[in-house]
Amino acid sequence: MRISLDGQTALVTGASSGIGRAVAEGMAAAGAKVVVNYHSQPDAADEVVAAIEEAGGEAFAVGADVSDESELQAMFAACVERYGAIDVVVANAGMQKDSAAAEMTLDDWRAVIDVNLTGQFLCARAAIRQFRGQGRRDVSRALGKLICMSSVHEVIPWAGHVNYAASKGGIAMMMKTLAQEVAEEGIRVNGIAPGAIRTAINEEETQGDAAKQLLKLIPYGRIGVAEDVANAAVWLASDLADYVVGATIFVDGGMALYPEFRGNG
Repeated sequence: MRISLDGQTALVTGASSGIGRAVAEGMAAAGAKVVVNYHSQPDAADEVVAAIEEAGGEAFAVGADVSDESELQAMFAACVERYGAIDVVVANAGMQKDSAAAEMTLDDWRAVIDVNLTGQFLCARAAIRQFRGQGRRDVSRALGKLICMSSVHEVIPWAGHVNYAASKGGIAMMMKTLAQEVAEEGIRVNGIAPGAIRTAINEEETQGDAAKQLLKLIPYGRIGVAEDVANAAVWLASDLADYVVGATIFVDGGMALYPEFRGNG
């Protein structure tokens, strides 16, 4: 059974690298036209577009800070102007500014909440408005699909990362509330909670001795790759997941099972 997004348009925020890039490429491989959002890496976004086009897909890049309402609205307008409609929105853009709580500045707290949580709300609001405005299309059973990228830290506390963990916990409840609110219209809202995923940005933490320590937290015995998350996103966006609403898929090798408690119950 082939997962198909033929005839659909997918907007992926934070798609110039890492998980976002893998999701964008996965959506394109499944047949979607892809809008590659970036904030500060236009050259990297152009590389993603080039890779998609080289593989036979269609894509273009749009710069926007998802925490800026006017920039986000302009991004959605550019998508519609280019492709006519938007069928899938993956709210993936995120950031970290880590420190112990007592040393954390208010600016660092706000920066992470603004991008990770408020940015996802703004994406969700724009997506819902766009889905309603364009009406049902014959490319999918749903009116539209929204995927909120979260983290295992929506349920696992993470000392030294209080702003990040708070943002991800907020995403979890926001996603479920949105799903409850708009499901009757045919809009499917779901989430993905990645665990430890090997990307260029966390290479030091996922190699050598650091990787050995990290693997103690992963019952399945391997560190994830961005394509693991992309596969889940493509499935959630497809009609194969048409009855999945308000769910969070943990792509974490079992990290959210709290493996430290094995044998200690």
